[in-house]
Amino acid sequence: MRVISEEKNASSEWQAPMLTGSEILVEALRKEQVEVIFGYPGGAVLPLYDALYDCGIRHVLARHEQGAIHAAEGYARVTGKPGVVIATSGPGATNLVTGLADAMLDSLPIVAITGQVARSVIGSDAFQETSIIGISTPITKHNYQVQHASELPSVLKEAFHIANTGRKGPVLVDIPKDVAGEKALFIYEDAPQLPGYQPTVVPHAMQIRKVLGLLEAAKRPVILAGAGVLHAGASGELRQFAERFGIPVVHTLLGLGGFPAEHPLFLGMGGMHGSKAANTALYETDLLLNFGARFDDRLTGNLKHFAPAATVVHVDIDPAEIGKNVPTDVPVVGDAKEALAMLLAAQAAAPDIASWREQLLDIKAQTPFWFVQEGSLIKPQRLISEIARLTKGQSTIVTDVGQHQMWAAQFYPFAEPNHWVTSGGLGTMGFGLPAAIGAQIAEPTRQVVAIVGDAGFQMTLQELAVVAELALPLKIVVVNNGALGMVRQWQELFYQERYSSSLLQWQPDFMKLAAAYDIPAVQIREDDELPAKLEAFLAAPGPGLLECLVAPMENVYPMIAPGDGLHQMVGVKP
Repeated sequence: MRVISEEKNASSEWQAPMLTGSEILVEALRKEQVEVIFGYPGGAVLPLYDALYDCGIRHVLARHEQGAIHAAEGYARVTGKPGVVIATSGPGATNLVTGLADAMLDSLPIVAITGQVARSVIGSDAFQETSIIGISTPITKHNYQVQHASELPSVLKEAFHIANTGRKGPVLVDIPKDVAGEKALFIYEDAPQLPGYQPTVVPHAMQIRKVLGLLEAAKRPVILAGAGVLHAGASGELRQFAERFGIPVVHTLLGLGGFPAEHPLFLGMGGMHGSKAANTALYETDLLLNFGARFDDRLTGNLKHFAPAATVVHVDIDPAEIGKNVPTDVPVVGDAKEALAMLLAAQAAAPDIASWREQLLDIKAQTPFWFVQEGSLIKPQRLISEIARLTKGQSTIVTDVGQHQMWAAQFYPFAEPNHWVTSGGLGTMGFGLPAAIGAQIAEPTRQVVAIVGDAGFQMTLQELAVVAELALPLKIVVVNNGALGMVRQWQELFYQERYSSSLLQWQPDFMKLAAAYDIPAVQIREDDELPAKLEAFLAAPGPGLLECLVAPMENVYPMIAPGDGLHQMVGVKP
């Protein structure tokens, strides 16, 4: 293993070492304190993999490049550090595209390193050549194609810096194969020189004063907290702010965990499948304080009916998000943690909003998320509730996308930040299992539960090989309703029950599938079996797969139909 020493001989002038492009990559990864890389080798990255062979940095071999980048996303989501993924040129690089788009929409720091054909044949349709720079430009925060090995130190420094500052996101570095073998001096600067990239972290004091003035006069204020609170590490400040001023808190789907679910000021998740209390607050508020949420359409519903009487304050690290969807009265560009710290430091009186708070808390008490237990069929909501009870709300929960994702968001009470991993903006089926692998590798001693649907699970189930190979203590719960659940629900409600290609007429035997990967498995068919079998499953050492056959026609409620506003919820508890 070759390690570059930075010790300088006092008797002679220090000289930077001459390294190959591949060796420069390894040394840069060390400088960035990268602990694990997710990847899949191929022809254009063979020089890189040769350098990784004995470099001492852990490499996790996924079974598909999409699995590798979703694992990197899961790792980034729970650690806050950039997830690193490597793929070869052509199909290897294009297999990263879904993960790049997913990370871009959900603001996850990813550094993706792709191989490329040699410089001399770029543009000639060489074997396994694609223009990943052109493909990835709309779905990355920034990308690079390195033309000379001498560029690699500065490019890699910039890539990690850009990925993990400002609004976090994916950065792609494309390295032609001959650049990986070319030699250059390795000089790694402490800070990148990027005069055109200077994210605003500390908000303008005048804007903070405006917020405080509005808050003192408000009668019906509400806090909307998004994933920006989590990325900023501002959960503690958010709680202090809400408690000091007595303001109720609503979370976005990706913001869950940023404020304790059991806190008396927490109203739940807002939006299409949010709580009655949360959506009532967003609809009736006169002062909407948005910290780090981008006003996604699944949150707002019909914009004509979103917070119609509210003065809108939007705190966001990304100025492009402010005013993009919802007109903003007081824009506050900056880091959520800094903004909340400035608000807490100011001398301001709490508004008299007791009646507003009591109104919302009464709605919360009267209209919780609910389901009706009927016969022996297992209701998926009960499954999630039992997982929450047995784990005491302390596990890291990773989901795929669909009905089970919404039930997990509704019925699992997240008490701490960064223990909820899901695909929000892109809604990527197949995300769950590999993202859970990344989360488990990031936190090897914490229980990680992957809750996946029977359809989404089959998109990336080859990553079970990673679970088995590494003996990860990951618990995989397959919520089997025999359908593309959310698609089927929409077809039932809006397409006259014409279930076009949404019912899974044939399924693999998930017990045999788990056995093929040497993973212990159990199946639950009846409701009375659930508590004991689930408890034993979660308590067992090592990996495990549980298949739970749930009521096939169960729908996610409450729900706001397309085109409706937050005040037009259906399926609220009677």
